[in-house]
Amino acid sequence: MPTIHLVDGEKGGVGKSLVTRTMIQYFLDKKIPFVPVETDRSNPDVAGVYKGICQYAVFSENERQADKADRIFEMATSKPVVVNLAAQSHRAVFDWIERNQLIELGNSEGVTFCKWFVSTGGYDSLNLFGQSVNSYGEKMPHILVRNLGLCDDWEHVDLDMNIQKLIKKYKIIVIDFPKLAYKERNIIDQNRMTFAEARENKEFGIIGRQRVVNFLKLAYGAFEKVGIWDEEVK
Repeated sequence: MPTIHLVDGEKGGVGKSLVTRTMIQYFLDKKIPFVPVETDRSNPDVAGVYKGICQYAVFSENERQADKADRIFEMATSKPVVVNLAAQSHRAVFDWIERNQLIELGNSEGVTFCKWFVSTGGYDSLNLFGQSVNSYGEKMPHILVRNLGLCDDWEHVDLDMNIQKLIKKYKIIVIDFPKLAYKERNIIDQNRMTFAEARENKEFGIIGRQRVVNFLKLAYGAFEKVGIWDEEVK
């Protein structure tokens, strides 16, 4: 069953686009047919990097614009879709799913949903994660993506009883997204490189290129820990 992978974080600056770009490169490297979708109109950096293959869609609470996201579901009937969600889009996405009863429609059309929630470990970030999980309950699986590039100590989250109860109640998988070294990250972002281009970029030198390779290896391992990739990889 193809999955609509919603990469979220609700706040800006949590590393959502980096996770999305890495996920796109995963699909490309594994040669899995898929569709990447950009929904961030103010800063479409994912589409700017993977401009040759990215599709565009819009989530809006405006009823006249509400159907502009429908193509995401239509595309997912034949292959997985990776969606880069804009900041502060939770309400519009939730309304789109609820109004059209897409979870139920997906059950009959062979389409599933999964939300990858990228977090910095900060209070606001974790609060927004909780809001997202509670909004969907058991209807949409959530994956908590702990961004190690922005927070390398998650002990406070491990000791947070409310978060841990939520994780246990909804059987949420928690993964660690690795840190990409600042030098390589800056050059990749500045030049809007794909990770395939970065792996071959001589400006990094041998060790720099190896850091990119190691980053992707760790990220791919984290993705595969989730398990829902199994059928798509096949």
